[in-house]
Amino acid sequence: MPDVEENVGHASAPELAPGLYITATPIGNAADITLRALTVLKHCDWIVAEDTRVTSRLLSLYGISRPFSIYNDHNAAAMRPKLLERLTSGARLALVSDAGTPLVSDPGYKLVREARALGLPVFPIPGPSAVLAGLTASGLPSERFFFAGFLPSKSGERRSALAKLKAIPATLIFFESARRLGDSLADMNAQLGPRQAAVARELTKLHEEVVRAPLPELAARYATVPPKGEIVVLVEPPAEEEPDTQRIDSLLAQALPFMPVKAAAALVAEATGGSKREVYERALALKGEGHDG
Repeated sequence: MPDVEENVGHASAPELAPGLYITATPIGNAADITLRALTVLKHCDWIVAEDTRVTSRLLSLYGISRPFSIYNDHNAAAMRPKLLERLTSGARLALVSDAGTPLVSDPGYKLVREARALGLPVFPIPGPSAVLAGLTASGLPSERFFFAGFLPSKSGERRSALAKLKAIPATLIFFESARRLGDSLADMNAQLGPRQAAVARELTKLHEEVVRAPLPELAARYATVPPKGEIVVLVEPPAEEEPDTQRIDSLLAQALPFMPVKAAAALVAEATGGSKREVYERALALKGEGHDG
């Protein structure tokens, strides 16, 4: 707890150290801005934003006025050296991520990469994230998740990408456009099977909606009428396969006459992908030694 209290005090201090502040701003609801983000925006030397119209509305709401620079895909190559020069001179720049964090489909990550390469300080200012908001509202397993970003727009390439993700033992998270949602869900169903999934739309906004159902139902629901807004799709992990006990017993029966129990169990577990502990217990039972043998 002392670390938390110390960080709170540091975050509220009006003086900011020189460096690049990756400042997450709301993905919808303006009240989601953090106190630390407001402090950074109020006391930085310069705000770097992808779309100044979006950021200007937010700053106006909180009575903040700071100089602006536009940094987007169109001018990033020309602007990046100028921003790095300011950082090298000791400036405090707030890089505003208009769509929360991480910096997905955003030129900001290249600025962070080059600032790091130059040894310049980079400070993360955590905040809203559509990835985490969707995960927490989906009811799908959250102990492990894999963020896959945007899938390819063409069905063949999309199915190939999904095939590579099929065996990952974690909840899969995707960004998707409303226009492609129905086709993407159909491809997910074809490649991943009828897993439980969720479509999270317009998170934190007025028309927020999270629809959870098996992939076949979601694909049918959005097949003809695409929804409006920004979308996160979440798909549960693959079901754990039951071990082939008949094959395990057969291999153990062949190995045990010639090997110690532990060595035979380890060999069979590696060959079958079974749990070492469970295979060892089966080996003990087959050997007739019991748990204390």
